Amino acid sequence: MIVSNWRKALMPIVLSVVLLVTGCSSKEPSKYAQTQKDTTGRNAPAAIAKNAEAGSQFNQFFPQGANGYARVFSQEKKGFAEAKLNKGGKNVAVLSISDTSSLPAAAKKYEKSISKLNNYPLVDEPALKSTGVLVNNRFQVKVASRDPSFTAEDRQMWLQKFNLGGLSTLK
Repeated sequence: MIVSNWRKALMPIVLSVVLLVTGCSSKEPSKYAQTQKDTTGRNAPAAIAKNAEAGSQFNQFFPQGANGYARVFSQEKKGFAEAKLNKGGKNVAVLSISDTSSLPAAAKKYEKSISKLNNYPLVDEPALKSTGVLVNNRFQVKVASRDPSFTAEDRQMWLQKFNLGGLSTLK
């Protein structure tokens, strides 16, 4: 009986010590801690540049659906607009216009382009199944395949249907 009571009395003490030791041990900072601090603190850079165009401004420059293709606008926010290109009820491509003032790295890939479409630098990204042009060193117009039947040639054809000249008038 004495041994039994002794164990009952010792158990809470042992548990308290274990909790105290494990609770007070120092933890490594999360690998995301610095990113969280940089993006949420005061004076953190804005995700969207203040001078970025409203996405609604881009809608007028998208091509209309034709020849069995239907254009359906799917997203619009400051600096970006997107439409899905559907055929036979299936999404075959995504059309987009983005203002690279918010993401200058997006415009950098066009600096080394040797291909042109209507005098705008053209970049084909086979790994991403997308083709894009940069208008006025600022507005990226892209067509991305979502179906294997929608080829690189189809992407270039749809890029030509955008009103690139009208888009170039935006400041």
